[in-house]
Amino acid sequence: MPPSHLDLSADHDKCSDPLPPTHAEARARLEQFAPSAAGQYARTRNFDYGPGQHDNVSTLSPYVKVRMLDEITVTRAVLSQHKEADAEKFIAEVFWRSYWKGWLELRPAVWTQYMNDLIRLRDDIQTQSGLRTRWEEACTGQTGIAPFDAWAQELQQTGYLHNHARMWFASIWIFTLDLPWQLGADFFLRHLLDGDAAVNTLSWRWVAGIQTQGKTYLATAENIAKFTDGRFPNVTNISDKAIPCEAPKPVAAGMLPPATHCPCQSGTGSCCMVMT
Repeated sequence: MPPSHLDLSADHDKCSDPLPPTHAEARARLEQFAPSAAGQYARTRNFDYGPGQHDNVSTLSPYVKVRMLDEITVTRAVLSQHKEADAEKFIAEVFWRSYWKGWLELRPAVWTQYMNDLIRLRDDIQTQSGLRTRWEEACTGQTGIAPFDAWAQELQQTGYLHNHARMWFASIWIFTLDLPWQLGADFFLRHLLDGDAAVNTLSWRWVAGIQTQGKTYLATAENIAKFTDGRFPNVTNISDKAIPCEAPKPVAAGMLPPATHCPCQSGTGSCCMVMT
C-alpha cells in the first residue's frame, strides 16, 4: 500500500476491551444470549443503542471468526432452549454467514477484482486530493454527519458496530459521500474484530446495488432516528437517492487465482453485516 499519513491500522488498545478474547468469555456470552435468541431478539435486534449498549444482539461473531465458537455450537445452544420457528430470525443470520462464504468460494474472481480495485483506488487516494480529503474525513469521523461520524469513531475505538449501523454507514459512504464502496469495505475489514472477507465484501456490494444488481440499500433519516432510539433525530444532510453503482468489469481468465487463495475458504471468518 502506498505510504499515507493517515494510519488505518486497527488499534483498539486505547479503550477497555469490550470483547475479551477468551474461550471462557465466548462460552459465557453464548450462555447469556441463548435464552433471549427468540422473541426478545426478534423484537429488538434492529436497534442500535450506542457503544457498549449492544446487549440486544449476540455479539458472538468475533468468537465465531476465530473459531472459539462455530455455527453448529451456536445453533444447538439456541435450539436447546427454543423452537426453530421461534428462533428463526437469529438462525437465519447464522445461515446467511455460511451462504456468503460459500458464494464467494465458488466465485474467487470477485475477490480478485476487489483486490485489484483496491490497488487502483489506493493509488488514486495519493494523487487525487479531493478523493483523499473525503476519504480521510470519513475514516476519522469528521464529515459533519452526526451518526456517521459517531459510527466511524465507535468502530475505530471498539472494533465493533451494530449490524444496522454497518448498513447505514455503508449507504452514507457510497451515496452521500460519493466514496468507492471498495474503500469502505477495506476500512471495515481493517477495523472489525469480526471482519470476514466474504461477508464484508459481498455486503458492501449488496448496499451498492451490485450483488443483487439494481437493488440498493438507502439509509434514511427516519429509519436512523427510529432505530437509534432517538439518539440522532432530524438528520438532514444525507442523500435521498441511491443510484446503483456500476458493476465491476469481469476479471480476465488469466487473472483468476487458485481456489485455495480465496480467503473465505480458510474457515476462520465471520459475518460483518449479519449475526451480530
